[in-house]
Amino acid sequence: MELGLYVHIPFCKSKCHYCDFLSYSRMDLVEEYVNALNKEIKSYGQLFKNTQIQSIFIGGGTPTVLPPYLLEQIYNCIVDNFVLSEDCEWTIEANPDTVTNEQVVLFRKYPINRISLGLQAVQDYHLKNIGRVHSFKQWENAIFLLKSNGITNINTDLIFGLPNQTLQEWEESLNTVVKYNIPHISAYSLTLEGDTKFTKMYEKGELTLADETLDRQMYNIAKDILNSYNHYEISNWAKNGKECKHNILYWKQKQYIGVGLGASGYISSSRYTNIRNLKDYIMNINNNNLSVQEGNEYITPRMQQEEFMFLGLRMRSGIDINEFQKLFGVEIYDIFGNQIDRWIKQGVIRNNNNNILNLTDYGIDISNIIFASFLNI
Repeated sequence: MELGLYVHIPFCKSKCHYCDFLSYSRMDLVEEYVNALNKEIKSYGQLFKNTQIQSIFIGGGTPTVLPPYLLEQIYNCIVDNFVLSEDCEWTIEANPDTVTNEQVVLFRKYPINRISLGLQAVQDYHLKNIGRVHSFKQWENAIFLLKSNGITNINTDLIFGLPNQTLQEWEESLNTVVKYNIPHISAYSLTLEGDTKFTKMYEKGELTLADETLDRQMYNIAKDILNSYNHYEISNWAKNGKECKHNILYWKQKQYIGVGLGASGYISSSRYTNIRNLKDYIMNINNNNLSVQEGNEYITPRMQQEEFMFLGLRMRSGIDINEFQKLFGVEIYDIFGNQIDRWIKQGVIRNNNNNILNLTDYGIDISNIIFASFLNI
């Protein structure tokens, strides 16, 4: 059984204007949170003591905003309570300004072998305009510090379609990151989510977003500049062997534990989500109520089939028709034949050797429409 572990650290120095992730800029409850989190980690460690962990992802928030002694408590708790596979991928998210010598020493002390650095753009004025609290120079310094300490498996996140961002500026961001020989690059289109500052500005008419034509031009520029990378998922490019195992685990519908505030997990065909109120999370665990789930949904076989389609199509390797039959005991065309035939005729899905279905370039451009067509049929 393949099993992943996601750990949520909901703290940041400040909230970026586009960010809808569950996070807090206040730090007064960090120690109480870490104590509660470690209790939850231990409880899952007991449940899965005989199962190896294939991948770990510590996300947020900004995990490295925590003081090193608290992070070390979390790292210790993980290695003391779970069995990690020999090739376990262990990722931690970081912002450039939080990558310090002390943090890097801890990365080396524990089997943390992948760092995901948020950058978003290389121009400092764009960073300021989207609410980032670091400079491009700090990203450069973080890259140098990591590499000089033997940590080379690094992802960098970029965003295109930023307010007033030009094609030339987007090209500059991509070319600059490539120049630093970063083995994994994620490039996302700016989207308005939830109750963010950008959403409020847009609703007041104070924010202009890239139109669809510019957005697609920027995406195509990314494909061109990153053509030496393996474009293995719609928004992700990697050097050979540097694909993110943890994200692939999600896209392949494997099981994963989620611990921490608002974290989600997927175990035995059930998807759960932890409570999202910080004080309630801490209080529940301190009262020995280690089940802090606010929702638990059984994923029916039909729902699993639907997810198999849209998650599989996100990956450039596509959907294996034979694998669908092995997993679900039915032919893929008996369930989704009308949709598949329709999209093939429209040139947005192709069938390679009558075995693999994947999106064409145009299919990627309208992928959300295609994905929705496989839901609630």
